Amino acid sequence: MTRRLNFRWRLRQLMAAHEMWKTTDLIPLLRERGVSLSPAQVYRLVAGKPERLSMRTLVALCDIFDCTPADLIEPYAETNRP
Repeated sequence: MTRRLNFRWRLRQLMAAHEMWKTTDLIPLLRERGVSLSPAQVYRLVAGKPERLSMRTLVALCDIFDCTPADLIEPYAETNRP
């Protein structure tokens, strides 16, 4: 039996809860917190599931949404049976 770890990335849901509908809405908020990302980078951050994320970006997102990393990242395990 193999246990595979994965996570759900909940940035899109947090944005919707704060009535932010466009990925570009995040750009000035991140920039105010010292995080400069291009529109393409922000789109990938919102639309996809990042494999790497700088701590500075994570902390900025937590500040923007007044949340904790656990609100953004929901870990779960999948069990594969042979």
